[in-house]
Amino acid sequence: MSVPRSVALERTFYTLAAPVLAAAPNLFADSPVNTVVQLAGAAGIGGWVLAAKSDGSGAGRKILRWSPLVLAAAVDIAARNTIGWGPYCLDGILAASWATAGLLVMPFSRHTRRHHRPALAAPAPAPQLQAAPEPSPAQPDDGADAFTRQVRWLWEARGLPGRTIVVTATPHPGMPNDLSLLLRASEAGRPISSLTQEAVAAAFGVEISDVRIEDVVRQYGREGGPGWKEVHVTPDLNERRRKAPTTHEWWADRIAGGPVPGSEFIKKIRDHERKVTHYIAQVPDEMGEPRVNQHGLAAALKTKYDEGRLFVTVDGNQVLVSLWDSSPLAQIFPATKELLTPDKDGRWVTGYLGNGQPARNRVYTDRGAAHGLFVAPSGGGKTQLMGLHVAADALFGAVVWLAAEAPDEKAAKLGEYTDRYGVGALYMIRLLRTLDALMEIRGQMPWEDGRVYDWDPKLPGCPYRMLSAYLDEFLSAARHGDYGAEIMDLAEKVSVKGRKYGIGLKVAGQSIYVQDGFTQLLCENLRENCIPVVLKVAPKKVAEMFKTLGISSENTPEALPRSFSPAEAGRIERVMRGEPEPPADSNTGGAGWIVEAKQPEVLRTLFMDFKAGLDDYFPDVVASLTDYEIRELEARDLWFDWTEPPRPGEFGPEPDDEDGEDKPKRGGGKPRGGGKPAARRDAVTSPRQALEAIKNLSGV
Repeated sequence: MSVPRSVALERTFYTLAAPVLAAAPNLFADSPVNTVVQLAGAAGIGGWVLAAKSDGSGAGRKILRWSPLVLAAAVDIAARNTIGWGPYCLDGILAASWATAGLLVMPFSRHTRRHHRPALAAPAPAPQLQAAPEPSPAQPDDGADAFTRQVRWLWEARGLPGRTIVVTATPHPGMPNDLSLLLRASEAGRPISSLTQEAVAAAFGVEISDVRIEDVVRQYGREGGPGWKEVHVTPDLNERRRKAPTTHEWWADRIAGGPVPGSEFIKKIRDHERKVTHYIAQVPDEMGEPRVNQHGLAAALKTKYDEGRLFVTVDGNQVLVSLWDSSPLAQIFPATKELLTPDKDGRWVTGYLGNGQPARNRVYTDRGAAHGLFVAPSGGGKTQLMGLHVAADALFGAVVWLAAEAPDEKAAKLGEYTDRYGVGALYMIRLLRTLDALMEIRGQMPWEDGRVYDWDPKLPGCPYRMLSAYLDEFLSAARHGDYGAEIMDLAEKVSVKGRKYGIGLKVAGQSIYVQDGFTQLLCENLRENCIPVVLKVAPKKVAEMFKTLGISSENTPEALPRSFSPAEAGRIERVMRGEPEPPADSNTGGAGWIVEAKQPEVLRTLFMDFKAGLDDYFPDVVASLTDYEIRELEARDLWFDWTEPPRPGEFGPEPDDEDGEDKPKRGGGKPRGGGKPAARRDAVTSPRQALEAIKNLSGV
């Protein structure tokens, strides 16, 4: 029987040491052997104590390992304290017993290593050739790291979901349960067609939302295509993303999948001075312009569209989302002479857009003098807006005329700073007749070099000033039974040709609908040569209003809310106490849209304080026509007090019969002063006008 060498040496030691252990105390009481044995026993007892106090495994094995030394010291002490060899030769029996225990138990050789196997009792059988096990395709011998091998074992134990095998597995730093897998089909040349999020989620015991499967693009040194997939299992990331997402993650989860589909967050900027937060994102070029659902976007940003705090600006494939702490449309922007003074390009500040940019209008364009179009219902801020334009024209050095259809306190105040101001349809038709004649006069006025040019503010030597004519409540005047048709005819004519002679026509009213009497030609002429401003339009009229202005349906804005003040909190408590709701602050006067391009922009116009006086907004000198222009107009009998009653023959021949009406008749002859009779059948909008038209046609 073959035994290991360590076992044979240990048995020899026990056999030789037993007689010495029994004889040394009896023969030599002070022998160094006794001292060595006692010290060894003390060391053994120390080993027992340490083993007993240890928290690790194997304490019993350690105690057994030290037992021969402790037992040897015990035998030595017993032999020293017996008389002679003791009764019945007790010292020899104890030493023999110690040696026998060591021979049978052999603590050192059998217990010094964990998992030590006993010596073979019989010779090992002769090795026989066996067939090597076939390697599993799921466990290739490619030198993969330990993590990948563990994932492969798990993947194989779960039945190879989707008939795929793991190529590499990569753990995510800081996320103990997150990893990415590179998979390929278990059968070469076959696509991966049955791999699902459910199968991967079941394999790893996570939610379906924690699994993302992506295609693999071919790279240098590695295949790609339908036979490969990349899988991301991210339960830890999703848990953190739900509780504390970054701005990029929040945008991807809440915005890119809904209000602004396909968008990618770029950056977030906080303007502490203006108290606004800007979010900048973009969509891929192939998606074109971003599509924005402003109501959904407002909900994602925890606001309401009606609060007027959210504004969106689209520039190509980029989108700017501006979220204000409080609506800028509820703020007051005081007008100043600096803001109203036109720059070298003729532009001045009308107000401020919802995104905080200054909204600018202009006194002239590259085509000549600029026209104007102001639309607002009663109380919408139309006269305020008109006052801003009047001041800008005056600061530019233009001659300003103002005609209102009905008396108005603010309009009368503005009239003090204009060259001419009057009220009524009669005043308006006289003003338009003068403009018509003035175009002819200016068309013949030579410039400094003796030639005649179209008006250009940047060309030196112009013999006349720019002139801006404001017609307030134009549609009401255009419906006048006696003068309406000619007012519309003359307005159309001035809107076509006036810009070439430095004459801008500024029309203000509550509507620009054709069906309300506003002709399509006049609307188009004004629209093409001005920057319209539309204020406080009723929600049902928004679509039709902007359609009339030539705005496409996809660019038609949402209606503005009735109030920009946030709803007062505590409604539930008020309901429970039976208290009424606080009144809504109707503060939308001066809020609306400015239409410079195809996309209307929300703005709040500057505030001109009429009660405090207007001196600070206007120049010291009121500009007027040149002496030559006035002489030519006087020669045509057009330059007089336009507020006086109709002059004889001014609007046609006087009636022959004494019973005829005192009011002037429209037609019947050529009026004085270069005017022309009104004969527009398409301007008939009332029974009275229809009756007048029939009389004119029949000669009654």
